Amino acid sequence: MVAICLQGAFDLKAPKKSPIALRMVVLAVTILCGVFICSMCMKQLGSESWSRIVKIEVAAQPCNKSTVPPSEVPFVHYPQPITYNRDECMCNPVRFFTIISSQRSGSGWFETLLNSHINISSNGEIFSNKERRSNISSIVKTLDKVYNLDWNSSASKNECTAAIGFKWMLNQANILAKYKPRLNTTSLISNLKQADEYTRDALRNLKSIRHITIYYEDLISNRTRLLDVLDFLKVPRRKLVSRHVKIHTRPLSEQIENWDEVYNALNGTQYESFLNADYRI
Repeated sequence: MVAICLQGAFDLKAPKKSPIALRMVVLAVTILCGVFICSMCMKQLGSESWSRIVKIEVAAQPCNKSTVPPSEVPFVHYPQPITYNRDECMCNPVRFFTIISSQRSGSGWFETLLNSHINISSNGEIFSNKERRSNISSIVKTLDKVYNLDWNSSASKNECTAAIGFKWMLNQANILAKYKPRLNTTSLISNLKQADEYTRDALRNLKSIRHITIYYEDLISNRTRLLDVLDFLKVPRRKLVSRHVKIHTRPLSEQIENWDEVYNALNGTQYESFLNADYRI
């Protein structure tokens, strides 16, 4: 009986392997094959092609313009310069301006005052170069470069620019006033009237454009007028300074060679006040 029992034990079939273990082995082999095939494909594509495949672009967030009053929306801009990255100031609104002036009117001094502000860049007489004003294409190209903040000059700011512009002279003259000139009293009145007409024409053309008129006398007699300019440009108020100094410090009667003739020509006319225009900065 015992022998029969032992013989029966040897005739039993070996137990089957667990189906779960077999599946795990197949899965592991599949994963290894997949990794191997993927690595071979990456080598064939190259690192540059792979970087293009996995490149993820983040959509730029639009600027919140709700802080700009509706009346100011047409006058604010958001430049995107091509010569440098302005991402940190991308949503800072920028206002464009032009200083329209005539020679020897104090516009250079006024411009240095503006440029002493960290958020204002005024780039001088950019159209004094004839090539830049030779045709409409040159003018537009120059304006685009300035107003897109791609104009590189000493007025360029590292801070976020809030107002940028330049100076345009009403009459681009090549001869500046001499230290002690002799005036032609015969044509003096007509020349003054012509200068007045230049100004009136400019103001008429600017009638439909947002603008502010600043007189040299305003800056001399009332320095708070500069605050009106900062408010107009929508930049923070701060003290403006200039290194310009007044060249002619003596009375007009000592600076004009034929003063007596000039006095007689202007006395009693609409320009009589010019005879007493001795300004102190």
